[in-house]
Amino acid sequence: MFAKVDAAISKNDQGGRAQRLFAAVVLAALDDAIADDKKYGNGAEQIARWARSRDGREVLMCAGIDPNERCVKGMVGFVKKGVRTSVALSREESERQAEAA
Repeated sequence: MFAKVDAAISKNDQGGRAQRLFAAVVLAALDDAIADDKKYGNGAEQIARWARSRDGREVLMCAGIDPNERCVKGMVGFVKKGVRTSVALSREESERQAEAA
């Protein structure tokens, strides 16, 4: 009986790990777009093009993100802010933004 439960838990956890992997790919794409925006000034256009592409939509869906136009606009806005994802996800940055608001 416990073997079936363990197998079900492992199977569900594997799906969660795959989703987190695709989410990491999305974060890496955002970081690359931010770097390109600082270097060449076209990062926002690149992330929008990627998110609207077939591969980009597939990665976003696998990460659990609905690849609609609102999502694309949010990603473009994030790139235009120029804050790397590792900094934006840190506790210090969220506290600083909360104090500024």
